[in-house]
Amino acid sequence: MFNEGDEIGLFKRLNFNAVFYSEVVSGSKMPNLMYMTSFENRQDRDAHWKSFSTDSVWKKLSALPEYQNNVSHIDLSFLYPADYSDF
Repeated sequence: MFNEGDEIGLFKRLNFNAVFYSEVVSGSKMPNLMYMTSFENRQDRDAHWKSFSTDSVWKKLSALPEYQNNVSHIDLSFLYPADYSDF
């Protein structure tokens, strides 16, 4: 889904602010994907993820038999720039 399904293309089309998208290569929670995106605020983040979850391309992709039950757990963290950050 991540590579062959062009999930990254969907993120780009919906104007997600990617820092990175990655396949995690080690650890106790394998297999695992990690997305780091940036937004102006929490409301902007929530609006982007809502548009993603309701997008017709995502609905079609996530309904494919090979991607059923792909998401079993989500760890969500919010990071904020330090006072000395450029942002």
